[in-house]
Amino acid sequence: MGTLPFADLINWGWLRIGPPYIYLNIDPVIFRLGPLAVRWYGLMYVVGILIGLWVIKGYCQRKGVTEDLVYRLLWWCIAAGVIGGRLYFVLQQPNLVEYYLKNPIHIIATWEGGMAFFGAIFLVIAALFWRARVERVNPLVLVDAAVLFGAAGQIFGRIGNIINGDIIGYQSTLPWSTVYVHPESWACGVYNLCNVPVQPAALYEMITNIVLLGVMLYCARKFRRPGMLMLVYLYAYVITQFFIFFTRDNIIVDFLGTHILKQAQWTSVILFVLLLPITYLVISRSKPVPDGEVAATYGIPQLASKEVASDKKPEEPAEEEKVDEEEAETQVVSNKQATQE
Repeated sequence: MGTLPFADLINWGWLRIGPPYIYLNIDPVIFRLGPLAVRWYGLMYVVGILIGLWVIKGYCQRKGVTEDLVYRLLWWCIAAGVIGGRLYFVLQQPNLVEYYLKNPIHIIATWEGGMAFFGAIFLVIAALFWRARVERVNPLVLVDAAVLFGAAGQIFGRIGNIINGDIIGYQSTLPWSTVYVHPESWACGVYNLCNVPVQPAALYEMITNIVLLGVMLYCARKFRRPGMLMLVYLYAYVITQFFIFFTRDNIIVDFLGTHILKQAQWTSVILFVLLLPITYLVISRSKPVPDGEVAATYGIPQLASKEVASDKKPEEPAEEEKVDEEEAETQVVSNKQATQE
């Protein structure tokens, strides 16, 4: 594994690039405060959320999704994403019963690493359709914004995966293979692959995320039909995941009498098939938004003005109106007295 010192292209201690491989020596924990460990993995999630919000800001303004609505939905999406991603990861594990079901604390132990993004996608989309009904906005507009947010945030999630060493490719002698050196990384502590070159599967995913984000930012300014951005993202994600998992050292599962693909690849195949009728429904039912219309509410029945007004408390009459009423009452009394005379 040794290389000549002068052959290194980069040698920063935590990162060394030089023939023959890329060497990572990063502690997944940034610092500790007693029992609390602040990890790069969690930090990258926070950074991803902030960058995602920045990326969709202009898109939401163009589509009529207010900033208040974005922040109201954000917390629902974060909760749905974490719950869906973690549960789908747990369900895929071969030690589901022994490690997770018999010790439920491990199910919520996200600090141990392990999120399946397909699960996050499923639950976030479901949550957005539910909240769109409550907020009286087009759910497809919200999902389009969400996948744009997700495409940006995923890039930083993959950085967390690279540092953590929890996405491992097959052992490889390719010149860009990654060698994990730090004993606290998942590659060393969980997979027992310290100082072993493996394909950088997480890096492959990050590169596809960057390319996909560029494509989606372009499409976001061109598409006028809500839901199309969602389709671009979902098709791109299932296709790239299917092929990238050929480089990942995940177990092959038995499914439909076969033993040829991994869990995420079967999910990609099933979702690809389901996307075909979904694509037909989106194209046939989602109409392009005309110029001058607000995409978020176009075609969505809104509360009538009377219903909105009924929700408000009646205001006290202004002082001038009170004076006018008193003068009118005085005039009526005077008229009555004049009549009696």
